[in-house]
Amino acid sequence: MNTFINYAHRGASAYAPENTMSAFKKAFEIRANGIELDLQKTKDDKIVIFHDDKIDKKSNGTGKISDYTYIELLKLDFGSWFSTEYKGEKIVLFEDFMKEVSNRDLVLAIELKEENIEKQALEIIKKYYDINKVYITSFIYNALLKIRKLDNFIKIGWLIKEDINENNIKELVNINGNQICPPAKLVSKSGIKLARDNKLGVRLWGISDIEIMKKVYYLDTDGMTVNFPDKLKELIERK
Repeated sequence: MNTFINYAHRGASAYAPENTMSAFKKAFEIRANGIELDLQKTKDDKIVIFHDDKIDKKSNGTGKISDYTYIELLKLDFGSWFSTEYKGEKIVLFEDFMKEVSNRDLVLAIELKEENIEKQALEIIKKYYDINKVYITSFIYNALLKIRKLDNFIKIGWLIKEDINENNIKELVNINGNQICPPAKLVSKSGIKLARDNKLGVRLWGISDIEIMKKVYYLDTDGMTVNFPDKLKELIERK
């Protein structure tokens, strides 16, 4: 777990529609050693993988994930927005993804996009995967608090929108968190040192281009989420 983790952000999302099985399989091909993905709940309480608040931009439907049953979502096209090559791409049931990766050696960063899916998500993870290779993450502190109340051992990563500071470190330590995740554009060496002094891991997000990736790669972090894991892999192998 000390290896630098190259997380394919929503799969290899530079090359295939994000959070779809095609994007995840592309990440496997590139041999990223981590996958980042997002969870939401459908109208009939199924957990699916999707990021945005609404499906309008990433499908041929409108509204929220929670407006649809899983079967209704399966009728929609989640690939054509990206390119015609992916026409008819289906939304991914979280349990199907976990079955797909169950025999793979990957670190997973599983982001909760809403509350009240914590228990169900944990049950699915534990059914198929080694929890030592999983970080449950969220911007929603209360969701992480609920995770910790449900499980003392699974790793927790808190996504923040600022640099690492005394306050967010304290809040994460209070729930026995494991990793703090600031945006790459705002992270500082002093913030990273503060995390290390508190025995916390650091993962960076928001790596929007190659230049930012190169700039932050040489900082003391445990990994980063990128849309282009092949480019990060090249950088790692050149080091």
